[in-house]
Amino acid sequence: MRVLLLNQCFHPDHVSTAQHLTDLAVGLAEAGHQVTAVASSRGYDDPTRRFPVRETWKGIDIHRIWTPGLGKKAKWRRLVDFATFWLNAARILLFMPRHDVTICLTSPPLISTLGTVAAKLKGGAVIPWVMDLNPDEAVAAGWLKEGGLVERTLTFIQNWSFRQASRIVALDRFMARRLIEKGVHPDVIHTDAPWSHDQCVRFDVPAREAFRAKHGLTGKFIVMYSGNHSPCHPLDTVLAAAELLKQDAAIHFLFVGGGSEFKKVQAFQKEKALSNITTLPYQPMEELSGSLSSADLHLVVMGEPFVGIVHPCKIYNILSLGIPLLFVGPEQSHGGDLARRLGDPAYARLASHGDVDRIVAEVRAAQQRGPQPPNPAAQALAAEFSHAVLCPRWIDMITEAANESRQP
Repeated sequence: MRVLLLNQCFHPDHVSTAQHLTDLAVGLAEAGHQVTAVASSRGYDDPTRRFPVRETWKGIDIHRIWTPGLGKKAKWRRLVDFATFWLNAARILLFMPRHDVTICLTSPPLISTLGTVAAKLKGGAVIPWVMDLNPDEAVAAGWLKEGGLVERTLTFIQNWSFRQASRIVALDRFMARRLIEKGVHPDVIHTDAPWSHDQCVRFDVPAREAFRAKHGLTGKFIVMYSGNHSPCHPLDTVLAAAELLKQDAAIHFLFVGGGSEFKKVQAFQKEKALSNITTLPYQPMEELSGSLSSADLHLVVMGEPFVGIVHPCKIYNILSLGIPLLFVGPEQSHGGDLARRLGDPAYARLASHGDVDRIVAEVRAAQQRGPQPPNPAAQALAAEFSHAVLCPRWIDMITEAANESRQP
């Protein structure tokens, strides 16, 4: 089976979509399939980081696309980078042979449309893997006017490509519902969350202590937000809580990752002169166990307008580690669903945006309970979302779609 993977981010980039698509590519290659990936030659979070234009890695043929790497400081910069990627990807796909299945993620926006057009011209099945919904996300963030000409045009294009899909992968029931509202037939929707990186992330006490010592955090109660810092995961309430807790030297907030809002966290820390906030860039995969294990309380944040548009992928690694978590966001969301399934208020708690006092109280209560051993119920729930369970299921679904595409 010939499989084409189309997304802005791929190995060795470290953002979530790159990691998950790379996991899938490796699984497909190990199963004996021929895999080609088309991605950007620049790092997603750090465009100064460059990758080889052509590379064969673990049996995967990687084609990387040049973009100007203008970054995220202004919308026009993003637009130019996106447009350049889109046009260069179209050029590459034009000269590629037919693939049995084309799997398209959602960065840059509407890239699934390009994959759909290529498959229409050459044949084969198309499977959009909806990591986020656009232009829905742009509307929710206030970047596009709902009902305006641009939004209506982009929505029409997006919905057309989704309706051509052999399968379309939604990440949770809220996203599946949005797809149905767009006219996607329920039978086409395959709902599966992105898997945890349990094959390489585990609760590691020596690595936890080494990470804490390296960053001067030994003996602190660590409240961690790790991952993409974006407007979809607003951190204003968390930062306000950190400011209120600044006099408690035992509590420390650690923000790890990148994204458009990461610099805002750094600016807030500097402006308020808060010694209880540390910011660190994305950690290498080989150090992720130590980084994530170093937390005593993990934060998972979801903006209310973005429910069903984006997904709290970081929650699965946290569950697999069994470290207590505080979900900041609407109760009616995937994070709320998981917290209710656990039914353990000592492990998983909920707080609303704007309720600073609640977050302060939850952090203090978690501190009083002290560092906890890995929670067995959380780890049992995480097993449902493990790489070992979900990746093979994905490969079976791809194989079914490929077989259907060959039928007359």
